[in-house]
Amino acid sequence: MAPNTTGVWELMRPMLHLLLPLCVHWVAEEMTVSVLVDVVTEALCPGESTCTEAIYINGLQQTIVGVFKMAILPLLGQLADEHGRKPMLLLTTSTSIFPFAILAWNRSKGFVYAYYVLRTISYILSQGSIFCIAVAYAADVVDDGKRAAAFSWITGLSSASHVLGNLLALCLPEKYIFVVSIALLIICPVYMQFFLVETVKLAPVRNQDSACLSKMIKVLHKRYKSMRDAATIVFSSPTLRGISLVSFFYELGTSGITYVLWYYLKAAFGYGKNQFSEILMMVEIGSIVSQMLVLPLINPLVGEKIILCIALLASIAYALFNGLAWASWVPYMSAFFKVVVVLVTPSTYAIISKASSSTNQGKAQGFIAGVESIASLLSPLVMSPLTSWFLSDSAPFNCKGFSLVCASISMVIALCCACILKPEAISSHHSEVIEAPLLGDS
Repeated sequence: MAPNTTGVWELMRPMLHLLLPLCVHWVAEEMTVSVLVDVVTEALCPGESTCTEAIYINGLQQTIVGVFKMAILPLLGQLADEHGRKPMLLLTTSTSIFPFAILAWNRSKGFVYAYYVLRTISYILSQGSIFCIAVAYAADVVDDGKRAAAFSWITGLSSASHVLGNLLALCLPEKYIFVVSIALLIICPVYMQFFLVETVKLAPVRNQDSACLSKMIKVLHKRYKSMRDAATIVFSSPTLRGISLVSFFYELGTSGITYVLWYYLKAAFGYGKNQFSEILMMVEIGSIVSQMLVLPLINPLVGEKIILCIALLASIAYALFNGLAWASWVPYMSAFFKVVVVLVTPSTYAIISKASSSTNQGKAQGFIAGVESIASLLSPLVMSPLTSWFLSDSAPFNCKGFSLVCASISMVIALCCACILKPEAISSHHSEVIEAPLLGDS
C-alpha cells in the first residue's frame, strides 16, 4: 500500500498549491447550486412551482455566455501560454465573488436580475477556463505518462469539493449560504497570490514608445495571428479534429440538460433544496471514486478512448432516464449513470494533452473549449422553449422531460464520433507554434 500512497503523493505534490485553493473555490460555488433554484423561482414567480421566466433567463444567459466564450476561452488559453498560468487563474477565480455578493445583500426581483447580469460576465471569464488553465498548469509539472491520472485527480477533487459544498448547503441556514460562499471565494485568489508558483517562463517585455493606436493595431494583429495558429494546431491534427467534434456534440446535449434539469424536477416532482443537494451529493461521492480511483487504474489497461466511449454511453442513459422519469425516485437512480459520465472530462483533457506539444497546451485546450462554447450557446435555443412547452398545459403529449430525451440524440452523435477517434501522442518532430509576448516586438 505504501508504494501506491507514495506514487499519489509524488503525482499531487507539484499541484498542491493549485488544487487547495481551487477546491475551496469549488466548495464555495457548489454550496449555492441547490438554493439558487428556490431563490430565483421565489423572486421571479412567487408561489409557483413552474417558472417559465427563470427557464428563459437561464437559456438567455447560456446563449450570451456561449457567444462570448467562443472568443474569450481561446484567448485566455493563449494568454496563459504567453503571460503565465497564475495571472489568468487569479482573474478567473475572482469573478464569482460579485454576483453572489448581490444575493447576499438582497434577494428581491431587481437584485436577482442584477445577479444574472454579473453572473453572466463571471461565466464568460471563468466557466471552462479555470479547468483549461488548471489542466495546462498540470501538464507543465506532470510527466506525459501520468497526465491522465493527474487530470482525473483534478476532476475528482472537484467532485469531492462539490460533496463538501452540498453538505454545507444542507447544514447551513439558507440566509448564511451566500455569506459563507463569498468568504471562501475571497480566500481562493488570496492563497494563489501568495503560494502558487508560476510554471511558464516569461520572455522579457521591452519598453515601446509607439503610439497608442499603433500598439492597439499590433495587439489586434497578434490576437488574430494567435487565434489562427490555435486553429491550425487543432485542424492539422486528426486527433484534435475528432475530439473537437466529440466535445461539440457532447456539450450540445449536456449543457442543455444542465440548465433546465433542476427547473424540470421542481415542476414535475416538486423537488426543493434538500432533494437537489441529495442528488448532487450522490453524484459527487460516486464521482470521487470513479475519477480518483477507477480511472487511474483502468486507463493504462484500456486507454482514454475506451473510457470516453463508456462515459458517453452512460450520458445517453442519464438523459433518457431523467427525461422519461415516471416517478420521483427515478432521478436518484439516474444519478448513478452520472458517476460514469464525469469521466468524459478527464479522458477528453488527456486526449487533447497527448496530441498537443508542451508549448501549445493552453491554445489547444482553450480552442476546443471555445468549440464547446458554440454548442453551449446553441442548446438553449432549443432546450428552453421545448422544456417550457412540455411543462405547460399546452404540451402535445404527456412527457415533461421530452427536451432531455431530445438532448440524448446529440450524445449519441458524440459517441459515434468517439468510436472512430484514433488518439495519438504528438510526435517529437511535431512543429510547434512559438509566439512572442502579447505586447512584445513583432
